Parts: sequence; structure tokens; C-alpha cells
Amino acid sequence: MDMLNQILSINNGGAYGGGKAGGAFDPLTFAMKPQVVIRALCWLFSVVVFGCISSEGWTEKDGKEYCLYNGDGMACKYGNMVGVFGFLASMGFMAGEFLFERMSSVKSRKRYVMADMGFSAGWTFMYFVAFLYLWSQWSSSPPPPLGIGAGSMKTAIWFCLFSIVSWALCALMAYKRFLIGAGDEFTSAFETDPANVVHQQAYGYSMDNDNDQYSASPFSQPQQGGMDQQQAAAMEYAQHTY
Repeated sequence: MDMLNQILSINNGGAYGGGKAGGAFDPLTFAMKPQVVIRALCWLFSVVVFGCISSEGWTEKDGKEYCLYNGDGMACKYGNMVGVFGFLASMGFMAGEFLFERMSSVKSRKRYVMADMGFSAGWTFMYFVAFLYLWSQWSSSPPPPLGIGAGSMKTAIWFCLFSIVSWALCALMAYKRFLIGAGDEFTSAFETDPANVVHQQAYGYSMDNDNDQYSASPFSQPQQGGMDQQQAAAMEYAQHTY
């Protein structure tokens, strides 16, 4: 759990959990970012999935191409499709992480984070379907001739399972980024709302105060002045009386 919290700890002080725009680029720091590391794993797993299926997932039987997943050509095609698009998307999002730190527009960062969150969640589901589909067909298929390709088919299934975890982590990190950005937008909008500024001035407090301490009541000074006037009037009355 501590390791997961460390991976998901992505608030770097900038908008939507990124760094300040225009900062110096450090290749080592960029390569060690949780988003880049997990996305690199997604890229690697995708390469393994479509590489195993495309290289040994097909054989010839009765003069026709035969998919080792129980002869279901759609299973091989679906596994290849998920792997190839996952491979391309992983490279695209790694390039996006490089550009993310240079986005000075908050709206641009928001669009990127929402695209990352949506695609990562969608591809988690796609890999989940691929895992169930390939595992179901493989468990029903006869052993391939001489066992050729069996190891690759099992490897593709296992790496579909690993991809579910890696893409889900990407979706979680993007969701946390979105929450950070949404919270910053709410705070900024509240503090700059003219109605809230008027209330802050009228009741003597400020949202910028880090200690959340209220200032002195605006009514304290008039009340003190009123007490002084009452004491003076009472003393004057006493003098006239005696």
C-alpha cells in the first residue's frame, strides 16, 4: 500500500499535478517519473502481446491460416489489435508527458489529463476482455503440433493480465491528477469570486491566511467607543448630582 501511495504521489506544485511550466528539463528526473515508468511498462507489455501472437499465433491447416486459439481467427486478430494500439498509445502518452511540463495553459493540461484518464480506463477494459477471450479459447483448443507456439500463446495471455494492472495504474494516476486540478480550480474560483471577497472584507477574515486565523471583529472598535461615551455621560451626571 505504501508503494502504491508513493507511485500515486504526483503533486509537483504545478497545475494538474505537473511541474511549473518553463522549468529546466532533467532527463533522469523525467525517466523516473511514475507516469513515464508505468507507461513504459504498458509499452513493453503491448510489444510482448502482439509480438507473441503475430509471430507464432498462426499456422497452416488444410491450406488455410489457422489461429492457435482454438481456430478462432477473431481471437488472434483482437489480441493483435489491442497490443498494437496499446503500443502506439503508450508511445504517444510518453511524448505527452514530455510536453505536459511545458504546457503553460491550464486548459491544455486539463484536456490532456482527461484524454489520458479516458483512454487508460478504456484500454484497461480492452485488455480485460482480451485476457478473458484468449484464455477461454486457449483452454478449449487442442495442443498445437509438436507444441510449437504454445509458450507464446500462454505468454500473450499472461501479459494481457499484466497490462490490465499497468493501464489501470495509468488511469488512477490520471484521475488523481484530475482531482488535483479540479481542487485548484475550485479554490481559485472561490477566492476570486467578488461576492466572497466582499464577505471576507466585511467579516474580517482572509482565505489566504495559512493559519486560518480570523482577524479582529470590525464591530470591536465601535463597541469600545460606545462604552467610553457611556462612561463619560455617567461621570458628568454624577458631578451635576453632587
